[in-house]
Amino acid sequence: MDTVKYLLTEDQMPAAWYNIQADLPEPLPPVLHPATGKPIGPADLEPLFPPALIMQEVSQERMIEIPEEVQTIYRQWRPSPLYRARRLEQFLDTPAKIYYKYEGVSPAGSHKPNTAVPQAYYNKQAGVKRLTTETGAGQWGSALAFAGALLDLEVLVFMVKVSYRQKPYRHALMNTYGARVVPSPSEETSAGRAILAEHPDSTGSLGIAISEAVEVAVQDEQSKYCLGSVLNHVLLHQTVVGQEALAQLEQVGDYPDVIIGCTGGGSNFAGIAFPFLGAKLRGGRDVRIIAVEPAACPTLTRGLYAYDYGDTAHLTPLVKMHTLGSGFVPEGIHAGGLRYHGMGPLVSHVVRLGLVEPRAEHQLGCFEAGLTFARTEGILPAPEPTHAVKAAIDEALRCKEAGTSKTILFNLCGHGHFDLQAYIDYQAGRLRDYEYSQEEVAMALAGLPAVDG
Repeated sequence: MDTVKYLLTEDQMPAAWYNIQADLPEPLPPVLHPATGKPIGPADLEPLFPPALIMQEVSQERMIEIPEEVQTIYRQWRPSPLYRARRLEQFLDTPAKIYYKYEGVSPAGSHKPNTAVPQAYYNKQAGVKRLTTETGAGQWGSALAFAGALLDLEVLVFMVKVSYRQKPYRHALMNTYGARVVPSPSEETSAGRAILAEHPDSTGSLGIAISEAVEVAVQDEQSKYCLGSVLNHVLLHQTVVGQEALAQLEQVGDYPDVIIGCTGGGSNFAGIAFPFLGAKLRGGRDVRIIAVEPAACPTLTRGLYAYDYGDTAHLTPLVKMHTLGSGFVPEGIHAGGLRYHGMGPLVSHVVRLGLVEPRAEHQLGCFEAGLTFARTEGILPAPEPTHAVKAAIDEALRCKEAGTSKTILFNLCGHGHFDLQAYIDYQAGRLRDYEYSQEEVAMALAGLPAVDG
Protein backbone atom coordinates (compact mmCIF):
# COMPACT_ATOMS: atom_id res chain seq x y z
CA MET A 1 0.00 0.00 0.00
CA ASP A 2 1.35 3.41 -0.94
CA THR A 3 1.15 6.54 1.16
CA VAL A 4 -1.57 8.87 -0.17
CA LYS A 5 -1.33 12.66 -0.32
CA TYR A 6 -4.40 14.93 -0.06
CA LEU A 7 -4.07 18.50 -1.33
CA LEU A 8 -6.18 21.63 -1.32
CA THR A 9 -6.00 24.37 -3.93
CA GLU A 10 -4.77 27.86 -3.05
CA ASP A 11 -8.30 29.24 -3.07
CA GLN A 12 -9.23 26.68 -0.39
CA MET A 13 -6.64 28.04 2.05
CA PRO A 14 -8.31 29.52 5.16
CA ALA A 15 -8.98 33.25 4.88
CA ALA A 16 -9.39 33.66 8.64
CA TRP A 17 -7.85 32.28 11.82
CA TYR A 18 -10.06 30.40 14.29
CA ASN A 19 -10.23 31.73 17.87
CA ILE A 20 -11.26 29.03 20.36
CA GLN A 21 -11.92 31.67 23.03
CA ALA A 22 -15.29 32.25 21.36
CA ASP A 23 -16.37 28.67 22.14
CA LEU A 24 -14.84 27.93 25.55
CA PRO A 25 -17.35 26.82 28.21
CA GLU A 26 -15.38 28.93 30.74
CA PRO A 27 -13.27 32.01 29.94
CA LEU A 28 -9.55 32.10 30.55
CA PRO A 29 -8.38 33.45 33.92
CA PRO A 30 -7.09 37.03 33.53
CA VAL A 31 -3.44 37.88 32.93
CA LEU A 32 -2.02 39.70 35.96
CA HIS A 33 0.45 42.56 36.31
CA PRO A 34 3.60 41.24 38.06
CA ALA A 35 3.87 44.30 40.33
CA THR A 36 0.24 44.78 41.38
CA GLY A 37 -1.25 41.31 40.96
CA LYS A 38 -4.21 42.98 39.21
CA PRO A 39 -5.49 42.17 35.70
CA ILE A 40 -3.49 43.92 33.02
CA GLY A 41 -4.88 46.11 30.25
CA PRO A 42 -3.78 46.56 26.63
CA ALA A 43 -1.51 49.49 27.59
CA ASP A 44 0.56 47.19 29.80
CA LEU A 45 1.51 45.09 26.77
CA GLU A 46 2.40 47.98 24.45
CA PRO A 47 6.15 47.91 25.26
CA LEU A 48 6.26 44.36 23.92
CA PHE A 49 3.67 44.00 21.13
CA PRO A 50 2.01 46.11 18.41
CA PRO A 51 -1.67 47.04 18.90
CA ALA A 52 -3.06 44.52 16.40
CA LEU A 53 -1.47 41.56 18.20
CA ILE A 54 -2.62 42.86 21.59
CA MET A 55 -6.19 42.98 20.29
CA GLN A 56 -5.90 39.43 18.95
CA GLU A 57 -4.55 38.28 22.32
CA VAL A 58 -7.74 39.34 24.10
CA SER A 59 -10.25 38.92 21.25
CA GLN A 60 -13.41 36.86 21.72
CA GLU A 61 -14.27 36.85 17.99
CA ARG A 62 -14.57 33.37 16.53
CA MET A 63 -12.90 34.17 13.20
CA ILE A 64 -10.23 36.82 12.60
CA GLU A 65 -9.44 37.76 9.00
CA ILE A 66 -5.96 37.00 7.67
CA PRO A 67 -4.52 40.09 5.92
CA GLU A 68 -4.08 39.66 2.16
CA GLU A 69 -0.32 40.31 2.36
CA VAL A 70 0.00 37.50 4.91
CA GLN A 71 -2.13 35.20 2.74
CA THR A 72 0.13 35.96 -0.23
CA ILE A 73 3.20 34.82 1.72
CA TYR A 74 1.35 31.80 3.10
CA ARG A 75 0.65 30.66 -0.45
CA GLN A 76 4.35 29.92 -0.90
CA TRP A 77 3.73 26.69 1.05
CA ARG A 78 0.07 26.62 2.07
CA PRO A 79 -2.18 24.72 1.93
CA SER A 80 0.16 22.08 3.30
CA PRO A 81 -0.39 18.39 2.44
CA LEU A 82 -2.28 15.82 4.47
CA TYR A 83 -1.00 12.25 4.12
CA ARG A 84 -2.57 8.87 4.78
CA ALA A 85 0.31 6.86 6.29
CA ARG A 86 -0.52 3.56 4.58
CA ARG A 87 3.04 2.20 4.73
CA LEU A 88 3.19 2.85 8.46
CA GLU A 89 -0.24 1.23 8.89
CA GLN A 90 0.96 -1.82 6.97
CA PHE A 91 4.18 -2.05 9.01
CA LEU A 92 2.16 -1.92 12.24
CA ASP A 93 -0.42 -4.36 10.85
CA THR A 94 -3.14 -2.19 12.38
CA PRO A 95 -6.77 -1.69 11.34
CA ALA A 96 -6.39 1.97 12.31
CA LYS A 97 -6.18 4.70 9.69
CA ILE A 98 -3.31 7.12 10.35
CA TYR A 99 -3.22 10.60 8.83
CA TYR A 100 -0.59 13.27 9.35
CA LYS A 101 -0.57 16.95 8.46
CA TYR A 102 2.93 17.80 7.23
CA GLU A 103 4.18 21.29 8.11
CA GLY A 104 7.80 20.62 7.13
CA VAL A 105 7.04 21.97 3.63
CA SER A 106 7.42 25.60 4.78
CA PRO A 107 10.65 27.41 3.77
CA ALA A 108 11.88 27.25 7.38
CA GLY A 109 10.97 23.57 7.68
CA SER A 110 8.26 23.72 10.34
CA HIS A 111 4.86 25.14 11.31
CA LYS A 112 6.44 28.23 12.88
CA PRO A 113 6.15 30.59 9.86
CA ASN A 114 2.36 30.38 10.26
CA THR A 115 2.75 32.85 13.14
CA ALA A 116 6.15 34.39 12.33
CA VAL A 117 4.82 35.95 9.14
CA PRO A 118 1.76 37.68 10.68
CA GLN A 119 3.77 38.79 13.72
CA ALA A 120 6.36 40.38 11.45
CA TYR A 121 3.61 41.88 9.29
CA TYR A 122 1.78 43.57 12.18
CA ASN A 123 5.05 44.88 13.62
CA LYS A 124 6.01 46.28 10.23
CA GLN A 125 2.61 47.99 9.98
CA ALA A 126 3.26 49.58 13.38
CA GLY A 127 6.61 51.03 12.27
CA VAL A 128 8.80 48.63 14.26
CA LYS A 129 12.40 48.28 13.01
CA ARG A 130 13.70 45.30 15.02
CA LEU A 131 12.23 42.08 16.41
CA THR A 132 13.73 40.28 19.38
CA THR A 133 12.97 36.70 20.31
CA GLU A 134 14.17 33.48 21.87
CA THR A 135 14.41 30.02 20.33
CA GLY A 136 14.94 26.54 21.70
CA ALA A 137 15.68 24.01 18.96
CA GLY A 138 15.89 26.83 16.43
CA GLN A 139 12.71 26.26 14.45
CA TRP A 140 11.07 29.41 15.76
CA GLY A 141 14.23 31.49 15.33
CA SER A 142 14.55 30.22 11.75
CA ALA A 143 10.91 31.12 11.03
CA LEU A 144 11.15 34.65 12.42
CA ALA A 145 14.44 35.20 10.59
CA PHE A 146 12.68 34.09 7.38
CA ALA A 147 9.74 36.45 8.03
CA GLY A 148 12.10 39.31 8.89
CA ALA A 149 13.96 38.85 5.61
CA LEU A 150 10.72 38.99 3.59
CA LEU A 151 9.40 42.05 5.43
CA ASP A 152 12.73 43.89 5.81
CA LEU A 153 12.94 43.76 9.61
CA GLU A 154 16.06 43.29 11.72
CA VAL A 155 15.87 40.13 13.87
CA LEU A 156 17.81 39.36 17.06
CA VAL A 157 17.52 35.79 18.36
CA PHE A 158 18.62 34.51 21.79
CA MET A 159 19.09 30.78 21.28
CA VAL A 160 19.19 28.39 24.26
CA LYS A 161 22.87 27.59 24.65
CA VAL A 162 22.58 23.80 24.71
CA SER A 163 20.64 23.89 21.43
CA TYR A 164 23.06 26.44 19.98
CA ARG A 165 25.82 23.89 20.52
CA GLN A 166 23.76 20.87 19.42
CA LYS A 167 22.33 22.43 16.25
CA PRO A 168 24.92 24.65 14.49
CA TYR A 169 23.11 24.50 11.16
CA ARG A 170 19.99 25.97 12.75
CA HIS A 171 21.73 29.21 13.70
CA ALA A 172 23.58 29.12 10.36
CA LEU A 173 20.17 29.17 8.65
CA MET A 174 19.07 32.14 10.78
CA ASN A 175 22.29 33.96 9.84
CA THR A 176 21.60 33.16 6.19
CA TYR A 177 18.23 34.89 6.48
CA GLY A 178 20.03 37.90 8.02
CA ALA A 179 19.29 37.44 11.73
CA ARG A 180 21.84 37.81 14.51
CA VAL A 181 21.90 34.82 16.86
CA VAL A 182 23.27 34.96 20.43
CA PRO A 183 23.70 31.85 22.63
CA SER A 184 21.73 32.31 25.87
CA PRO A 185 22.46 33.04 28.67
CA SER A 186 24.70 35.79 27.32
CA GLU A 187 26.70 38.79 28.51
CA GLU A 188 24.51 41.12 26.42
CA THR A 189 21.72 41.56 29.00
CA SER A 190 21.38 42.04 32.74
CA ALA A 191 19.28 38.88 32.90
CA GLY A 192 21.93 36.85 31.11
CA ARG A 193 24.79 38.23 33.18
CA ALA A 194 22.94 37.46 36.41
CA ILE A 195 22.45 33.83 35.40
CA LEU A 196 26.10 33.45 34.33
CA ALA A 197 27.33 35.00 37.57
CA GLU A 198 25.47 32.31 39.53
CA HIS A 199 25.83 29.46 37.02
CA PRO A 200 28.83 30.08 34.72
CA ASP A 201 28.29 26.77 32.92
CA SER A 202 24.52 27.23 32.44
CA THR A 203 23.17 25.42 29.37
CA GLY A 204 20.26 27.84 29.29
CA SER A 205 16.50 27.48 29.06
CA LEU A 206 13.66 29.04 27.13
CA GLY A 207 12.72 30.99 30.27
CA ILE A 208 16.19 32.57 30.39
CA ALA A 209 16.24 33.31 26.66
CA ILE A 210 12.79 34.94 26.92
CA SER A 211 14.11 37.20 29.70
CA GLU A 212 16.99 38.35 27.50
CA ALA A 213 14.79 39.01 24.47
CA VAL A 214 12.17 40.88 26.52
CA GLU A 215 14.83 43.00 28.24
CA VAL A 216 16.27 44.16 24.91
CA ALA A 217 12.82 44.91 23.48
CA VAL A 218 11.61 47.07 26.37
CA GLN A 219 14.80 49.12 26.36
CA ASP A 220 14.54 50.08 22.69
CA GLU A 221 11.57 52.05 21.34
CA GLN A 222 12.14 50.71 17.82
CA SER A 223 12.11 47.07 18.93
CA LYS A 224 9.27 44.70 19.80
CA TYR A 225 9.28 41.19 21.19
CA CYS A 226 7.94 38.14 19.32
CA LEU A 227 7.05 34.79 20.90
CA GLY A 228 6.82 31.55 18.94
CA SER A 229 4.34 29.73 21.17
CA VAL A 230 2.32 30.00 24.43
CA LEU A 231 0.40 33.25 23.80
CA ASN A 232 -3.18 33.32 22.54
CA HIS A 233 -2.43 35.18 19.31
CA VAL A 234 0.35 32.73 18.46
CA LEU A 235 -1.94 29.71 18.87
CA LEU A 236 -4.60 31.60 16.88
CA HIS A 237 -2.31 31.94 13.85
CA GLN A 238 -1.54 28.22 13.84
CA THR A 239 -5.20 27.23 13.36
CA VAL A 240 -4.73 27.35 9.59
CA VAL A 241 -3.29 23.83 10.11
CA GLY A 242 -6.40 22.28 11.65
CA GLN A 243 -8.80 24.15 9.39
CA GLU A 244 -7.03 22.75 6.34
CA ALA A 245 -7.03 19.25 7.86
CA LEU A 246 -10.79 19.50 8.42
CA ALA A 247 -11.33 20.37 4.76
CA GLN A 248 -8.95 17.68 3.50
CA LEU A 249 -10.57 14.94 5.57
CA GLU A 250 -14.01 16.12 4.49
CA GLN A 251 -12.95 15.66 0.86
CA VAL A 252 -12.22 11.97 1.51
CA GLY A 253 -15.23 11.43 3.78
CA ASP A 254 -13.27 10.83 6.97
CA TYR A 255 -13.09 12.35 10.44
CA PRO A 256 -10.59 11.70 13.25
CA ASP A 257 -11.43 9.72 16.36
CA VAL A 258 -8.09 10.72 17.89
CA ILE A 259 -6.01 13.89 17.36
CA ILE A 260 -2.41 14.08 18.59
CA GLY A 261 0.15 16.86 18.83
CA CYS A 262 3.42 17.36 20.67
CA THR A 263 3.40 20.13 23.26
CA GLY A 264 6.10 22.48 24.51
CA GLY A 265 4.33 25.83 24.62
CA GLY A 266 1.33 24.57 22.68
CA SER A 267 1.37 26.21 19.25
CA ASN A 268 1.51 23.25 16.85
CA PHE A 269 -0.78 21.25 19.12
CA ALA A 270 -3.38 24.03 19.18
CA GLY A 271 -2.97 24.50 15.45
CA ILE A 272 -4.07 20.96 14.64
CA ALA A 273 -6.48 20.40 17.56
CA PHE A 274 -8.37 23.63 18.25
CA PRO A 275 -10.47 23.75 15.06
CA PHE A 276 -11.68 20.18 15.78
CA LEU A 277 -12.18 20.95 19.47
CA GLY A 278 -14.14 24.07 18.57
CA ALA A 279 -16.41 22.02 16.31
CA LYS A 280 -16.97 19.58 19.19
CA LEU A 281 -17.79 22.41 21.61
CA ARG A 282 -20.37 23.75 19.13
CA GLY A 283 -22.16 20.39 19.13
CA GLY A 284 -20.14 18.55 16.50
CA ARG A 285 -18.58 15.10 16.57
CA ASP A 286 -16.70 13.86 19.60
CA VAL A 287 -12.96 13.37 19.33
CA ARG A 288 -10.19 12.36 21.75
CA ILE A 289 -7.38 14.89 21.82
CA ILE A 290 -3.94 13.95 23.19
CA ALA A 291 -1.17 16.42 24.06
CA VAL A 292 2.24 14.72 24.23
CA GLU A 293 5.15 16.26 26.11
CA PRO A 294 8.65 15.05 27.04
CA ALA A 295 9.04 13.22 30.33
CA ALA A 296 12.15 15.36 30.83
CA CYS A 297 9.95 18.50 30.96
CA PRO A 298 6.58 17.20 32.24
CA THR A 299 4.65 20.46 32.43
CA LEU A 300 1.11 19.17 31.86
CA THR A 301 1.52 15.80 33.53
CA ARG A 302 3.47 16.80 36.66
CA GLY A 303 3.37 20.58 36.81
CA LEU A 304 0.98 22.74 38.81
CA TYR A 305 -1.87 24.76 37.33
CA ALA A 306 -1.05 28.14 38.84
CA TYR A 307 -0.08 31.73 38.10
CA ASP A 308 3.56 31.99 37.09
CA TYR A 309 6.01 34.11 35.14
CA GLY A 310 6.70 33.23 31.55
CA ASP A 311 10.41 33.92 31.97
CA THR A 312 13.21 33.34 34.47
CA ALA A 313 13.98 36.97 35.30
CA HIS A 314 10.30 37.76 36.04
CA LEU A 315 9.96 40.47 33.40
CA THR A 316 6.72 39.11 31.93
CA PRO A 317 3.12 39.29 33.19
CA LEU A 318 1.70 36.46 35.30
CA VAL A 319 -0.41 33.92 33.45
CA LYS A 320 -2.33 30.95 34.78
CA MET A 321 -0.89 27.82 33.22
CA HIS A 322 0.57 24.43 33.96
CA THR A 323 4.10 25.18 35.12
CA LEU A 324 7.19 23.58 36.62
CA GLY A 325 8.31 26.94 38.00
CA SER A 326 10.03 29.75 36.10
CA GLY A 327 13.41 28.72 37.50
CA PHE A 328 13.14 25.19 36.14
CA VAL A 329 15.98 24.25 33.76
CA PRO A 330 15.31 20.94 31.97
CA GLU A 331 17.96 18.48 30.92
CA GLY A 332 19.45 19.08 27.48
CA ILE A 333 17.23 16.73 25.49
CA HIS A 334 17.33 17.09 21.71
CA ALA A 335 13.66 18.13 21.55
CA GLY A 336 14.70 21.68 22.43
CA GLY A 337 11.40 23.17 21.31
CA LEU A 338 9.62 21.28 24.11
CA ARG A 339 11.96 22.40 26.92
CA TYR A 340 9.74 25.13 28.39
CA HIS A 341 8.78 25.37 32.05
CA GLY A 342 5.22 26.49 31.29
CA MET A 343 2.41 25.76 28.86
CA GLY A 344 0.17 28.00 26.81
CA PRO A 345 -2.71 29.29 28.96
CA LEU A 346 -5.28 28.11 26.40
CA VAL A 347 -3.80 24.60 26.29
CA SER A 348 -3.59 24.49 30.09
CA HIS A 349 -7.20 25.66 30.31
CA VAL A 350 -8.64 22.96 28.03
CA VAL A 351 -6.59 20.31 29.87
CA ARG A 352 -8.01 21.55 33.17
CA LEU A 353 -11.53 21.36 31.69
CA GLY A 354 -10.93 17.72 30.78
CA LEU A 355 -11.15 18.36 27.03
CA VAL A 356 -7.57 17.23 26.33
CA GLU A 357 -5.56 14.25 27.64
CA PRO A 358 -1.92 15.00 28.54
CA ARG A 359 0.72 12.30 28.08
CA ALA A 360 4.51 12.24 28.70
CA GLU A 361 7.01 10.22 26.66
CA HIS A 362 10.73 9.49 27.09
CA GLN A 363 13.11 10.51 24.34
CA LEU A 364 14.48 7.04 23.53
CA GLY A 365 11.03 5.70 22.65
CA CYS A 366 10.32 8.84 20.65
CA PHE A 367 13.50 8.54 18.59
CA GLU A 368 12.70 4.89 17.89
CA ALA A 369 9.27 5.99 16.66
CA GLY A 370 10.95 8.66 14.52
CA LEU A 371 13.16 6.05 12.88
CA THR A 372 10.17 3.79 12.25
CA PHE A 373 8.33 6.68 10.64
CA ALA A 374 11.30 7.66 8.47
CA ARG A 375 11.79 4.07 7.29
CA THR A 376 8.12 3.62 6.38
CA GLU A 377 6.95 7.09 5.31
CA GLY A 378 10.28 8.50 4.11
CA ILE A 379 10.12 11.74 6.12
CA LEU A 380 12.57 12.29 8.98
CA PRO A 381 10.66 14.00 11.84
CA ALA A 382 12.22 16.66 14.02
CA PRO A 383 12.74 15.45 17.61
CA GLU A 384 9.69 17.40 18.78
CA PRO A 385 7.05 15.69 16.60
CA THR A 386 8.54 12.25 17.29
CA HIS A 387 6.50 12.55 20.50
CA ALA A 388 3.32 12.75 18.41
CA VAL A 389 4.55 9.91 16.17
CA LYS A 390 5.16 7.74 19.26
CA ALA A 391 1.65 8.38 20.58
CA ALA A 392 0.08 7.75 17.17
CA ILE A 393 1.90 4.41 16.86
CA ASP A 394 0.80 3.46 20.38
CA GLU A 395 -2.82 4.30 19.59
CA ALA A 396 -2.66 2.32 16.34
CA LEU A 397 -1.24 -0.71 18.17
CA ARG A 398 -4.05 -0.47 20.73
CA CYS A 399 -6.49 -0.66 17.82
CA LYS A 400 -4.68 -3.79 16.65
CA GLU A 401 -4.92 -5.39 20.09
CA ALA A 402 -8.61 -4.52 20.41
CA GLY A 403 -9.47 -5.38 16.82
CA THR A 404 -11.07 -1.97 16.29
CA SER A 405 -10.55 0.57 13.53
CA LYS A 406 -10.09 4.22 14.46
CA THR A 407 -8.98 7.25 12.50
CA ILE A 408 -5.88 8.89 13.98
CA LEU A 409 -4.64 12.36 12.97
CA PHE A 410 -1.39 13.93 14.14
CA ASN A 411 0.63 17.01 13.28
CA LEU A 412 4.07 16.34 11.85
CA CYS A 413 5.09 19.90 12.62
CA GLY A 414 8.61 19.89 11.17
CA HIS A 415 11.33 17.87 9.46
CA GLY A 416 14.53 16.72 11.16
CA HIS A 417 17.10 17.64 8.50
CA PHE A 418 18.89 19.93 10.97
CA ASP A 419 18.62 17.35 13.74
CA LEU A 420 20.68 14.53 12.26
CA GLN A 421 23.17 14.70 15.14
CA ALA A 422 20.32 13.73 17.45
CA TYR A 423 19.61 10.63 15.37
CA ILE A 424 23.34 9.87 15.19
CA ASP A 425 23.54 10.09 18.98
CA TYR A 426 20.47 7.89 19.40
CA GLN A 427 21.70 5.16 17.07
CA ALA A 428 25.13 5.26 18.73
CA GLY A 429 23.53 4.71 22.15
CA ARG A 430 24.66 8.08 23.51
CA LEU A 431 21.20 9.29 24.55
CA ARG A 432 19.40 8.41 27.75
CA ASP A 433 16.02 8.99 29.33
CA TYR A 434 15.52 11.46 32.17
CA GLU A 435 13.02 11.11 35.00
CA TYR A 436 12.52 13.77 37.63
CA SER A 437 11.79 12.80 41.20
CA GLN A 438 8.83 14.31 42.97
CA GLU A 439 11.29 16.13 45.23
CA GLU A 440 12.92 17.83 42.22
CA VAL A 441 9.52 18.87 40.88
CA ALA A 442 8.51 20.22 44.31
CA MET A 443 11.74 22.22 44.54
CA ALA A 444 11.13 23.78 41.13
CA LEU A 445 7.60 24.77 42.16
CA ALA A 446 8.64 26.24 45.49
CA GLY A 447 9.31 29.66 43.97
CA LEU A 448 5.87 30.25 42.45
CA PRO A 449 4.54 33.76 43.04
CA ALA A 450 1.99 34.15 45.84
CA VAL A 451 -1.12 35.02 43.84
CA ASP A 452 -4.72 34.18 44.67
CA GLY A 453 -6.62 32.20 42.06
